[in-house]
Amino acid sequence: MRLSRYLLPTLKENPAEAQVVSHRLMLRAGMIRQEAAGIYAWLPLGLRVLRKIERIVREEMDRAGAIELLMPTLQLADLWRESGRYDAYGAEMLRITDRHKRELLYGPTNEEMVTEIFRSYVSSWRSLPLNLYQVQWKFRDEQRPRFGLMRGREFLMKDGYSFDLDEAGAQRSYNRMFVAYLRLFARMGIKAIPMRAETGPIGGDLSHEFIVLAQTGESAVYCDGRVLELPIPDADIDYAGDLQPVIDAWTAPYAATEDVHDTARFERDVTPGHRVHTRGIEVGQIFYFGTRYSVPMKANVTGADGMNVPIHGGCYGVGVSRLLGAIIEASHDEHGIVWPASVTPFALGLVNLKSGDVRTDEACEALYAQLQAAGLDVLLDDTDDRAGAKFARMDLIGLPWQLIVGPRGLDVGMVELKQRSNGERRELSIEAAVQVLVASYPNEKDHPHE
Repeated sequence: MRLSRYLLPTLKENPAEAQVVSHRLMLRAGMIRQEAAGIYAWLPLGLRVLRKIERIVREEMDRAGAIELLMPTLQLADLWRESGRYDAYGAEMLRITDRHKRELLYGPTNEEMVTEIFRSYVSSWRSLPLNLYQVQWKFRDEQRPRFGLMRGREFLMKDGYSFDLDEAGAQRSYNRMFVAYLRLFARMGIKAIPMRAETGPIGGDLSHEFIVLAQTGESAVYCDGRVLELPIPDADIDYAGDLQPVIDAWTAPYAATEDVHDTARFERDVTPGHRVHTRGIEVGQIFYFGTRYSVPMKANVTGADGMNVPIHGGCYGVGVSRLLGAIIEASHDEHGIVWPASVTPFALGLVNLKSGDVRTDEACEALYAQLQAAGLDVLLDDTDDRAGAKFARMDLIGLPWQLIVGPRGLDVGMVELKQRSNGERRELSIEAAVQVLVASYPNEKDHPHE
């Protein structure tokens, strides 16, 4: 992509309305624009990151055996009356009446609708287990939307739902999602700690929130610091096998949100040198809720004994749009964002230090074509801005690599390669720089940008 033809409205100063780092940097980097309180337009740079996060989520859900579908954003109020949640949910639900006086709502979650879909098509235990998921926009009318994407009103979410014959089967489904969540967050370059949590309006009696530790987080969290050192399951983990040892390893160390924190147990079980009391950002939550929805909504299947029984369910959410904020909170410096390679909007920024100079332009065009042919997404800064402005913009938007081409370097056959994460700069030949960049993204040809 040529920057001269791209929409990238960066800002030099911090916006007054932005209270946390991620909100400030997303606005300054031209990733989002606020259209109303808690509602944002996604500008091209932000959308590229969002799509990469979606891709990772889908890959890990598919690997764990979940099946994607897509449900509408508007739901009938009658479905929620069946479950008993319509009046209980509260003012966060946006309630709508259409021209025919039908009562609708803009879905904050989809337990009722997916249960209605399930009961329409599945009637036998032989079709279980089943896990359905979607990536869809949600709306919750927060009283005080703040912190940008961290507590917005409209947000993109992966919500998944498991259906099993009994509690034992539902626990296995829960374990599969637990492991899949460990993997997908790690692939995005963040460490999300599973912590015991309240089930809230979803219901049930078993839940874990996946928390990224950050002082700008919404709620207090408590954990044994040794949980931060646990290994992430490998990509070839057998989801059909026994995952309980992995679950046990991750749930043995103390880790809890403030809602379920047990001070006495924390002080008894965690040595002072390992006690972590900080704040955290919730990026996902999983629930087992048993027959909470299947009983009132009559979502039954015929068991092996011929008897009709209500299914046992669970639900599994990932805050897809919120993850951008969490990743930035975890990965930035005084100059701007520092994107992990897996979610960066572009693999590198190619900086032409003297646009209009024939030799420099030709070198940049050749590099641009060569790197794109190798499968890398390249942002070519071909503007006529000053060098200092170009460097500041590249640092702000946080691409992992900057390849800097200027007349003086070309005089001796060299270019400069800067790694954003550590600021290291190297003078290399053009061939050597290309080799470093291609080696840094070995799988890019398998995952071209959408």
